[in-house]
Amino acid sequence: MTTPFPFTAVVGQDDLRLALLLNAVSPSVGGVLVRGEKGTAKSTAVRALTSLLPEVAVVPGCRFSCDPAAPDPGCPDGPHEGVGVGASRPARMVELPVGASEDRLVGALDIERALAEGVKAYEPGLLAAAHRGILYVDEVNLLHDHLVDLLLDAAAMGASYVEREGVSVRHAARFLLVGTMNPEEGELRPQLLDRFGLTVEVSASREPDQRVEVVRRRLAYDDDPAGFAARWADEEAAVRRRIVAARELLPSVRLGDGALRQIAATCAAFEVDGMRADIVMARTATALAAWAGRTEVLAEDVRQAALLALPHRRRRNPFDAPGLDEDKLDETLEEFSGDDDPDPDGDGGGPGGGGGQPGPDEGPAGDGAAAPPGEGEGEPAPGGAGEQSPVRAAEPFRTKVLSVPGIGEGAAGRRSRARTEHGRTTGARRPRGALTKLHLAATVQAAAPHQRARGRSGHGLVVRRDDLRQAAREGREGNLVLFVVDASGSMAARQRMSAVKGAVLSLLLDAYQRRDKVGLVTFRGSAADVALPPTSSVDAAAARLESLPTGGRTPLAAGLLKAHDVLRVERLRDPARRALVVVVTDGRATGGPEPVALASRAARLFAAEGVASVVVDCESGPVRLGLAGRLAGELGGTAVTLDELRADSIAGLVKDVQRRAA
Repeated sequence: MTTPFPFTAVVGQDDLRLALLLNAVSPSVGGVLVRGEKGTAKSTAVRALTSLLPEVAVVPGCRFSCDPAAPDPGCPDGPHEGVGVGASRPARMVELPVGASEDRLVGALDIERALAEGVKAYEPGLLAAAHRGILYVDEVNLLHDHLVDLLLDAAAMGASYVEREGVSVRHAARFLLVGTMNPEEGELRPQLLDRFGLTVEVSASREPDQRVEVVRRRLAYDDDPAGFAARWADEEAAVRRRIVAARELLPSVRLGDGALRQIAATCAAFEVDGMRADIVMARTATALAAWAGRTEVLAEDVRQAALLALPHRRRRNPFDAPGLDEDKLDETLEEFSGDDDPDPDGDGGGPGGGGGQPGPDEGPAGDGAAAPPGEGEGEPAPGGAGEQSPVRAAEPFRTKVLSVPGIGEGAAGRRSRARTEHGRTTGARRPRGALTKLHLAATVQAAAPHQRARGRSGHGLVVRRDDLRQAAREGREGNLVLFVVDASGSMAARQRMSAVKGAVLSLLLDAYQRRDKVGLVTFRGSAADVALPPTSSVDAAAARLESLPTGGRTPLAAGLLKAHDVLRVERLRDPARRALVVVVTDGRATGGPEPVALASRAARLFAAEGVASVVVDCESGPVRLGLAGRLAGELGGTAVTLDELRADSIAGLVKDVQRRAA
């Protein structure tokens, strides 16, 4: 086995190291989410932490790592009475792969034996293996939502429950949860972010001397892993002893009323939802004091706790950058630094409270989208070559649901109908491989006609493997939503482009909530560009959209052909994920030879392949040519106006009723 990279040899990343150590001192802090670009030693630091954790005493032979001093009374391998001292082993780090199944995470019941033999045959999963150790999830943002829900529920309750067809198993599952992620590959939902106690942002150092030291240590480790680890052994041992001492000191640390008031005021000032942030900050500040060898929580502990516990709880949507205003934090801590009660005659608002005035760059919603008086009121003539600077998007809104027709089998999500492992039961089939979701009624129905031939006596039902039926379930899948955005001169009026960007931003927000992948193709001038290849990061798509310039001719055909190429490549990478193409245009085609005929032929490619499509008609003014509707017909899709795209649009509701009636 390869010698682990020493934790103390990891260069830089001070916040990451501190967050991991605080969780080692007090696992009740709630784990760490590590966000950062690729190649920043996120995984290296996490894996190296294992060697610092003290050994754990376990009941010999217990698959669930019960503590002999306080065994779990409900342990499936129990009862463990009169065990005594037990055995010691190093703390484990269990890694949860992104593609793991639910059974691999929580464990699996052998349903065939449970039905046929009446026995509880339970094979523990990764949650049981991680009990009293570390559970590490690399790329946690790519983990399926239902697995993240199970994982965080177990972390919060300290136990895992497996229930199948009336057979249930419960076992303890208390572990240090650590997740790493690259934000470029997509964000976690805010409610999942909130379940991680602390978060840290890591990035590669820009200091040449520090980068040199990183490379030097890495090369030294590759040349002689054992010798490199031995060189850091004394420092590792010192950190391990300090963790043990901090754990012993932790129960004696006093969290005074003054510090508690600072914690509450800080959470209120930054408008975090719920009370979890207050609790995490209190536990983190206490762990910081114990780590420093103190029995009193100081203001500096509260400040550091806020920097670790609040940034990821400040996000309101995926386009908000995580972070914390440190000046505002310092003002809050200073105002509530005294031990006396707050001034009853004060305005009660506190920093960040009511009465705050908008900053010089802020204004009413949508102000940033409006053009200065007299500017951009008219459209450039089609084919105009002048390029305009990017305009800000209008305020996003809740969009109507756009979905792919039919039933797919793609990755779990929240957009289109699909056959999934989770959802409502729609039927039964013979299992292919191991039985996971039993359809009890269909199984009984298959076994019932053969009971006399099988010599049944008594009340029990004789069930054989051929009788078992797997439940067929229908849920929702995530799709690839490919935006094809017209950025030509015909769209370049500032007010119109602001509305168009606002609509696309709204659809991006909807794609984030429905767990889709997104891509962005733009066309203007004489060509089309892939502004963003298909990705799970809607943040990246929003950033590209914000900086999108406009102007020039309208090469509609080039945009459609470029989108067709993107879909062809993506089918090879992810064949199960169905696509929804959203074309945002007024339907004009002015770029290239025979632009209208070429655009028509390009559109028919999508219709021939059955690709689901929607055209967002951006045409405005009293006289409308209806070109976007014609394009939608050639694509084999539907057309909606910007107004109809809104979920609460009266025009959209009327159109839906008319479509159903037809």
